[in-house]
Amino acid sequence: MRFVFLFDVDNTLLDTDRVTADLSEFLRAQIGADEAQHYFALFEQRRAEMGFADYLGALQQYRNTHPHHAEIIHVSLYLLNYPFAERLLPHALDTLAHVKQFGMPVILSDGDVVFQPHKIENAGLWNAVGGNVMIFVHKEQELDTVLEQFPADHYVMLDDKLRILDAAKKILGSRVTTVFVRQGHYAHDPKQLEGSAPADVTLERIGDFLQFDAQELLRVTSAR
Repeated sequence: MRFVFLFDVDNTLLDTDRVTADLSEFLRAQIGADEAQHYFALFEQRRAEMGFADYLGALQQYRNTHPHHAEIIHVSLYLLNYPFAERLLPHALDTLAHVKQFGMPVILSDGDVVFQPHKIENAGLWNAVGGNVMIFVHKEQELDTVLEQFPADHYVMLDDKLRILDAAKKILGSRVTTVFVRQGHYAHDPKQLEGSAPADVTLERIGDFLQFDAQELLRVTSAR
């Protein structure tokens, strides 16, 4: 059987919570605690409106309301030069290498069209999957495109957001094994978990996936 493994990025392979915490600390040093709070209010507003984290868009919006804050330029450079490779979660690259024994790893991420691919490449994930990267605003709504570009007999989807896994399961049924990786704040937020069916597999960390092979994934999916 031909397998395709669909990997989320933020808080699945990359410790994005740590990235955000580092940015918050840098912002407070550059523009003060109150203005840093203002930036993150804009950030959350844009996330709610657009459906993904838009760091640079929120920064531009902040600039529009504070046109004379020259310090904000340093924040832009901080984001662009951030060492994302140092924030990969333990065994993230090992896991991508592991699944190549059974099929093809693919990055399937939500995000903007500029910063998200930059982040993925900078972290070393782009090369790790041989350039097989797809980025959408709402990836669970683009599964037809995913299946067309990466045809397979069976898909394995790994994500820290249970609602996305539930949506994929409703669309693909037994053709997909859903793997819930309980890393990051979304994975432990009761509001994010409410109303979603359990995944086929639940892991506490991405490195736990190293114990699975293709036959075991098919077995747990069939059992559910």
